[in-house]
Amino acid sequence: MAVVPAPRVALLGGGFSMDEDGLLDDWLLSHARVARPKVCFVPTASGDASAYVEQFGSAFRSRRCEPSVLPLFQRELDDVALRAFLLSQDVVYVGGGNTANMLAVWRVHGVDQLLREAAERGTLLCGISAGVNCWAEGSHTDSFGPLTFLRDGLGLVPGSVCPHYDSEPGRRPSYQDAVATGMLPGGWALDDGVGVLLTDGRVQETVTRAPDARLYRVERGGDGRASERALPCRLLGRG
Repeated sequence: MAVVPAPRVALLGGGFSMDEDGLLDDWLLSHARVARPKVCFVPTASGDASAYVEQFGSAFRSRRCEPSVLPLFQRELDDVALRAFLLSQDVVYVGGGNTANMLAVWRVHGVDQLLREAAERGTLLCGISAGVNCWAEGSHTDSFGPLTFLRDGLGLVPGSVCPHYDSEPGRRPSYQDAVATGMLPGGWALDDGVGVLLTDGRVQETVTRAPDARLYRVERGGDGRASERALPCRLLGRG
Protein backbone atom coordinates (compact mmCIF):
# COMPACT_ATOMS: atom_id res chain seq x y z
CA MET A 1 0.00 0.00 0.00
CA ALA A 2 1.37 3.40 -0.97
CA VAL A 3 2.29 5.75 1.86
CA VAL A 4 0.35 9.04 1.74
CA PRO A 5 2.63 12.00 2.55
CA ALA A 6 1.65 14.07 5.58
CA PRO A 7 0.41 17.53 4.54
CA ARG A 8 3.14 20.16 4.60
CA VAL A 9 2.08 23.77 5.11
CA ALA A 10 4.31 26.84 5.39
CA LEU A 11 2.76 29.88 7.10
CA LEU A 12 4.45 33.13 6.08
CA GLY A 13 4.51 36.48 7.83
CA GLY A 14 6.03 38.10 4.77
CA GLY A 15 7.46 37.37 1.38
CA PHE A 16 7.55 39.03 -2.03
CA SER A 17 4.54 41.27 -1.34
CA MET A 18 6.01 42.74 1.87
CA ASP A 19 9.78 42.31 1.95
CA GLU A 20 12.57 43.40 -0.37
CA ASP A 21 15.23 40.98 0.86
CA GLY A 22 13.50 37.80 -0.38
CA LEU A 23 14.63 35.81 2.64
CA LEU A 24 11.31 34.16 3.43
CA ASP A 25 10.66 33.22 -0.18
CA ASP A 26 14.14 31.73 -0.51
CA TRP A 27 13.57 29.77 2.69
CA LEU A 28 10.25 28.55 1.34
CA LEU A 29 11.74 27.31 -1.92
CA SER A 30 14.46 25.46 0.01
CA HIS A 31 11.72 23.17 1.33
CA ALA A 32 10.26 22.27 -2.06
CA ARG A 33 10.56 18.62 -3.00
CA VAL A 34 12.67 19.30 -6.13
CA ALA A 35 15.54 21.64 -6.92
CA ARG A 36 13.58 23.57 -9.56
CA PRO A 37 9.99 23.48 -8.30
CA LYS A 38 6.81 24.44 -10.09
CA VAL A 39 5.33 27.28 -8.01
CA CYS A 40 1.71 28.29 -8.55
CA PHE A 41 0.46 31.60 -7.18
CA VAL A 42 -3.24 31.68 -6.25
CA PRO A 43 -4.44 35.31 -5.98
CA THR A 44 -8.13 34.56 -5.34
CA ALA A 45 -8.31 36.50 -2.07
CA SER A 46 -7.36 39.72 -3.87
CA GLY A 47 -9.84 39.14 -6.70
CA ASP A 48 -6.93 38.11 -8.95
CA ALA A 49 -5.51 41.63 -8.73
CA SER A 50 -3.26 42.20 -11.74
CA ALA A 51 -0.69 44.25 -9.81
CA TYR A 52 -0.36 41.46 -7.24
CA VAL A 53 0.09 38.86 -9.99
CA GLU A 54 2.78 40.97 -11.62
CA GLN A 55 4.53 41.43 -8.28
CA PHE A 56 4.66 37.66 -7.88
CA GLY A 57 6.01 37.23 -11.40
CA SER A 58 8.71 39.83 -10.88
CA ALA A 59 9.83 38.14 -7.67
CA PHE A 60 9.79 34.52 -8.88
CA ARG A 61 10.82 34.68 -12.55
CA SER A 62 14.38 35.35 -11.41
CA ARG A 63 14.41 32.44 -8.95
CA ARG A 64 15.23 28.82 -9.65
CA CYS A 65 11.64 27.72 -10.14
CA GLU A 66 8.86 27.56 -12.72
CA PRO A 67 6.27 30.16 -11.67
CA SER A 68 2.65 30.18 -12.78
CA VAL A 69 -0.65 31.73 -11.73
CA LEU A 70 -4.11 30.24 -11.23
CA PRO A 71 -6.83 32.83 -11.97
CA LEU A 72 -10.38 31.93 -11.01
CA PHE A 73 -12.30 35.14 -11.73
CA GLN A 74 -11.48 34.68 -15.41
CA ARG A 75 -10.96 30.94 -15.33
CA GLU A 76 -9.38 29.37 -18.40
CA LEU A 77 -9.12 25.68 -17.47
CA ASP A 78 -11.89 23.08 -17.47
CA ASP A 79 -12.23 20.72 -14.51
CA VAL A 80 -9.92 18.05 -15.94
CA ALA A 81 -7.21 20.54 -16.86
CA LEU A 82 -7.55 22.37 -13.53
CA ARG A 83 -7.00 19.17 -11.58
CA ALA A 84 -4.01 18.18 -13.70
CA PHE A 85 -2.51 21.65 -13.34
CA LEU A 86 -2.81 21.89 -9.55
CA LEU A 87 -1.64 18.34 -8.94
CA SER A 88 1.47 18.98 -11.03
CA GLN A 89 2.63 21.81 -8.77
CA ASP A 90 5.41 21.42 -6.22
CA VAL A 91 4.43 24.57 -4.31
CA VAL A 92 1.07 26.36 -4.11
CA TYR A 93 1.48 29.93 -2.84
CA VAL A 94 -1.75 31.63 -1.73
CA GLY A 95 -1.84 35.42 -1.60
CA GLY A 96 -3.50 37.80 0.83
CA GLY A 97 -6.88 39.49 0.72
CA ASN A 98 -10.32 38.40 1.87
CA THR A 99 -10.20 34.95 3.46
CA ALA A 100 -13.96 34.33 3.58
CA ASN A 101 -14.51 35.32 -0.06
CA MET A 102 -11.57 33.20 -1.19
CA LEU A 103 -12.85 30.07 0.54
CA ALA A 104 -16.28 30.55 -1.03
CA VAL A 105 -14.82 30.92 -4.53
CA TRP A 106 -12.56 27.90 -4.06
CA ARG A 107 -15.51 25.72 -3.12
CA VAL A 108 -17.53 26.78 -6.15
CA HIS A 109 -14.66 25.74 -8.41
CA GLY A 110 -13.67 22.64 -6.42
CA VAL A 111 -10.23 24.07 -5.64
CA ASP A 112 -10.56 23.26 -1.94
CA GLN A 113 -10.71 19.54 -2.67
CA LEU A 114 -7.92 19.75 -5.25
CA LEU A 115 -5.63 21.43 -2.73
CA ARG A 116 -6.26 18.66 -0.23
CA GLU A 117 -5.46 16.13 -2.93
CA ALA A 118 -2.29 18.01 -3.86
CA ALA A 119 -1.20 18.02 -0.22
CA GLU A 120 -1.69 14.26 -0.06
CA ARG A 121 0.62 13.95 -3.06
CA GLY A 122 3.40 15.98 -1.45
CA THR A 123 2.76 19.51 -2.71
CA LEU A 124 3.99 22.18 -0.28
CA LEU A 125 1.12 24.54 0.53
CA CYS A 126 1.88 28.03 1.75
CA GLY A 127 0.77 31.62 1.84
CA ILE A 128 0.57 34.96 3.55
CA SER A 129 -2.31 36.62 5.43
CA ALA A 130 -5.44 35.04 3.89
CA GLY A 131 -2.96 32.47 2.56
CA VAL A 132 -2.14 31.67 6.19
CA ASN A 133 -5.74 31.62 7.39
CA CYS A 134 -7.11 29.25 4.78
CA TRP A 135 -5.17 26.15 5.85
CA ALA A 136 -6.41 26.03 9.47
CA GLU A 137 -9.73 25.01 11.01
CA GLY A 138 -10.40 28.63 11.95
CA SER A 139 -8.70 31.99 11.78
CA HIS A 140 -8.62 35.59 12.89
CA THR A 141 -9.63 37.86 10.04
CA ASP A 142 -10.84 41.24 8.83
CA SER A 143 -12.85 39.61 6.01
CA PHE A 144 -16.03 41.18 7.38
CA GLY A 145 -14.56 44.61 8.17
CA PRO A 146 -13.79 44.68 11.91
CA LEU A 147 -11.39 42.07 13.27
CA THR A 148 -13.26 38.91 14.21
CA PHE A 149 -13.10 35.13 14.13
CA LEU A 150 -13.83 32.85 11.19
CA ARG A 151 -14.63 29.26 12.09
CA ASP A 152 -13.91 28.05 8.60
CA GLY A 153 -10.92 26.76 6.66
CA LEU A 154 -9.52 23.68 4.98
CA GLY A 155 -8.45 22.12 8.29
CA LEU A 156 -5.02 20.98 7.11
CA VAL A 157 -3.56 22.81 10.12
CA PRO A 158 -5.34 21.80 13.34
CA GLY A 159 -6.69 24.66 15.45
CA SER A 160 -6.61 28.31 14.46
CA VAL A 161 -4.16 30.86 13.09
CA CYS A 162 -3.67 34.61 13.32
CA PRO A 163 -1.43 36.57 10.91
CA HIS A 164 -0.10 40.12 11.45
CA TYR A 165 -0.03 39.50 15.20
CA ASP A 166 2.35 42.37 15.95
CA SER A 167 1.71 44.81 13.11
CA GLU A 168 -2.04 45.51 13.00
CA PRO A 169 -3.68 47.34 15.91
CA GLY A 170 -6.06 45.13 17.84
CA ARG A 171 -4.88 41.82 16.41
CA ARG A 172 -3.28 40.46 19.58
CA PRO A 173 -6.11 41.22 22.07
CA SER A 174 -8.84 40.31 19.59
CA TYR A 175 -7.31 36.93 18.74
CA GLN A 176 -6.63 36.17 22.38
CA ASP A 177 -10.23 37.03 23.25
CA ALA A 178 -11.53 34.69 20.52
CA VAL A 179 -9.40 31.85 21.93
CA ALA A 180 -10.25 32.67 25.55
CA THR A 181 -14.00 32.62 24.87
CA GLY A 182 -13.82 29.44 22.79
CA MET A 183 -14.87 31.17 19.59
CA LEU A 184 -11.64 29.82 18.09
CA PRO A 185 -9.58 26.84 19.18
CA GLY A 186 -6.02 27.49 20.27
CA GLY A 187 -3.46 27.94 17.56
CA TRP A 188 -0.57 29.82 16.02
CA ALA A 189 -0.04 33.58 15.91
CA LEU A 190 2.60 34.99 13.54
CA ASP A 191 4.41 38.27 13.79
CA ASP A 192 5.28 39.80 10.43
CA GLY A 193 8.64 38.44 9.33
CA VAL A 194 8.14 34.91 10.66
CA GLY A 195 7.90 31.65 8.74
CA VAL A 196 6.86 28.28 10.14
CA LEU A 197 6.86 24.90 8.42
CA LEU A 198 4.26 22.43 9.69
CA THR A 199 4.10 18.76 8.78
CA ASP A 200 0.81 17.10 9.65
CA GLY A 201 0.16 20.02 11.99
CA ARG A 202 3.46 19.68 13.86
CA VAL A 203 6.15 22.36 13.81
CA GLN A 204 9.22 21.34 11.83
CA GLU A 205 11.04 24.65 11.57
CA THR A 206 10.55 28.28 12.59
CA VAL A 207 12.49 31.18 11.06
CA THR A 208 12.39 34.95 11.04
CA ARG A 209 13.84 37.73 8.91
CA ALA A 210 13.33 40.27 11.75
CA PRO A 211 15.23 39.83 15.03
CA ASP A 212 12.25 40.75 17.23
CA ALA A 213 9.57 38.80 15.33
CA ARG A 214 8.18 35.68 16.95
CA LEU A 215 5.81 32.76 16.47
CA TYR A 216 3.40 32.22 19.36
CA ARG A 217 1.32 29.33 20.56
CA VAL A 218 -1.92 30.75 21.97
CA GLU A 219 -4.11 28.51 24.14
CA ARG A 220 -7.16 28.84 26.35
CA GLY A 221 -6.25 28.46 29.99
CA GLY A 222 -8.23 26.95 32.83
CA ASP A 223 -8.96 30.43 34.15
CA GLY A 224 -10.83 31.35 30.97
CA ARG A 225 -7.99 33.52 29.71
CA ALA A 226 -5.69 33.03 26.78
CA SER A 227 -2.00 32.39 27.27
CA GLU A 228 0.74 32.85 24.70
CA ARG A 229 4.09 31.10 24.47
CA ALA A 230 6.81 32.36 22.14
CA LEU A 231 8.74 29.78 20.13
CA PRO A 232 12.38 30.30 19.21
CA CYS A 233 12.96 31.25 15.58
CA ARG A 234 16.16 30.97 13.60
CA LEU A 235 17.23 34.32 12.19
CA LEU A 236 17.63 34.14 8.44
CA GLY A 237 20.91 35.50 7.09
CA ARG A 238 21.34 38.40 4.71
CA GLY A 239 24.34 37.16 2.86
